[in-house]
Parts: sequence; structure tokens; C-alpha cells
Amino acid sequence: MASFNRVILMGNLTRDVELKYTGTQLAVTDVTVAVNDKRKNQQGEWIEEVTFVDVTLWGRTAEVAAEYLSKGSPVLIEGRLKLDRWEKDGQKHSKLRVVGEAMRMVGGRGGGGGGGRSSGSGSHDEGEFSGGGDYEPAGPPARSSSAPSRAPQATQPPPDEIPF
Repeated sequence: MASFNRVILMGNLTRDVELKYTGTQLAVTDVTVAVNDKRKNQQGEWIEEVTFVDVTLWGRTAEVAAEYLSKGSPVLIEGRLKLDRWEKDGQKHSKLRVVGEAMRMVGGRGGGGGGGRSSGSGSHDEGEFSGGGDYEPAGPPARSSSAPSRAPQATQPPPDEIPF
């Protein structure tokens, strides 16, 4: 039987992005996206529900998130669901999270949204970055001595994924 695992979320980051690197120098960050939903209850009153979704970003996508986004930044994430399972003190635990494969910064720097850790006079309304999965390449990514590019970085999907 065929399966399909895609998630698209749009919301706001709940905290500043903390970038880390694996032993092979692959960038990774875990962020939480707050997604708001507005609906009517049984009495006909509007109520707002917030869902907090944990997202892991890898590679260049994680680096861009750390550079341009901060707490409250609006962001659109596309990725896939992954179930993590572990055992601690004899008890089994599990947690569903999103592995982000593409990220789009929503809003602009100058006014209602978007992060802003970078300095400069250029305007940047939206940007889309794709990269990584939850795999590590054989060696560390190539580093450039120049400033990071704002252009999307093309990457190959992990061998176990078939792009559509």
C-alpha cells in the first residue's frame, strides 16, 4: 500500500533559534512553531486554540533560520512527520515531531514580522530555503569565507526518499 507523509505549517516561532552542529559539522536546530486556530464553540462564541509543534531543521535551512528568525517570527514549514521513541527509567516515551525540509520566511523585516538578526540595508520580504533531512552526509559541508548567500541551496534528498 502506498503512503504519503507531508506536513505544511504556518505559525510563529515560540523562542529564539539556537543553532547546534553535529560531530560531522552538520547544522541542526529544534524550534517550536505556534499554530493558531480560530473556531466557534457549541455556544457560538469564537475561541482560539494554539497548537505547539516541534520542528527539526537541518543543514543550510537551520543556518538560515538561526540567522534571520527570532522569537515571534512568522514562518511556513514544509516537512514530514517522524515519531521518536525512547525509554527512560523503565518507562517508554514517544513524541511526534516534524522534520522540516523547506522553510519560507513570511512577512518583511521592516514591519509586521520576520526575524531580524542580520544587519544591512537591503529589504527582504520573503525567502525560501530547502535542505537536509534527518541524515548526515559523509563529510562536513563546504564552508565559504564570504558572507552566506540568501539564495536557496539545492540539496539532494536522502536516498530513502523519492521526490515527487
